[in-house]
Amino acid sequence: MDTLGERIKQLRKQANMSQTDLANQVGISYAQVGRYETKGVQPPAEVLKKIADGLNTTVDFLINGSTDQKAQAVLADSELLRQFQSVEQINDADKKVIKTLINAFITKRQLQKLAS
Repeated sequence: MDTLGERIKQLRKQANMSQTDLANQVGISYAQVGRYETKGVQPPAEVLKKIADGLNTTVDFLINGSTDQKAQAVLADSELLRQFQSVEQINDADKKVIKTLINAFITKRQLQKLAS
């Protein structure tokens, strides 16, 4: 999975910006941009917001990546992740049925915990 620095670098290159270009836009040194991209240095919140604005993205994307990357970080069960991704492709009526079944199972488990 990409890191914050890798996402900054990738977006900067997609925008055809040099480190100096981004640094000037954000108000930091090009060396600091390099540290963010390659050394794993975390920018302060206000700088991160300026970087996101300069790269025409969100702070959330810079920190967490895409929705798929976030899901992979949260869901350790790769089969379950693939199943959820497949559900995204089906029609709304079928999605509603699946959500109802999941909610019913969760409710059942919660009731079992309360009963024990």
